[in-house]
Amino acid sequence: MRPGILDIEASGFGDEGYPIEVGFVLPDGRKYCSLIMPLPEWTHWDERAEQLHGITRAMLASHGRSVRAVAEDLNTLVGGGTLYSDGWVVDSPWLAKLFYAAGLSPHFRLSPLELILDEAQMQSWRAARDGVLDDYSDKRHRASFDAFVIQETYWRTRQLSAA
Repeated sequence: MRPGILDIEASGFGDEGYPIEVGFVLPDGRKYCSLIMPLPEWTHWDERAEQLHGITRAMLASHGRSVRAVAEDLNTLVGGGTLYSDGWVVDSPWLAKLFYAAGLSPHFRLSPLELILDEAQMQSWRAARDGVLDDYSDKRHRASFDAFVIQETYWRTRQLSAA
C-alpha cells in the first residue's frame, strides 16, 4: 500500500517562514493542493524560496485560502490517518503554525518518511526519484506534485526492495 504524503511550501527557510501552500496525496491516489493566504503578521518573505517554488505574493493574494479553511480541509480529507513527509523537520513546524493560526488541532499525524523506509529503499531512493521525474513532464516545484513524486518514489523503491 502506498503511504499518504504531505508537502508544504513556505515563505522562507528559517523560523520566520510560514506555510504558503500545502499539498498531499492519499494512499488511494486522491490529491489536494491549496495556496494559503498569509495572516497580516506573517510578513517574512525570502526571494530564494519564491524562486524555488514559483509562488508569488500576488498569487497568494488572489488565490490563497484562509488558514482556517485549509486546516479544516486537511482534517476532513485526511481524517485520523497518518501522512508522511520527506522534510518532516521543516514541514512539521509549518503544519503546526498553520493549525495554531487556524485555532484547530490536526486530526491526523505527520511522521517522518524515514520511519517507513528500509535500507534498500534508502539506497535506491535517488535513482528511483530521478526516474519518476523523468517519467512525468510536470516538473514544477509545488506541494501536490512534490507529494506525488515522493509517493511514487516510495512505491518504486518498495517494488525494487521486494524483488
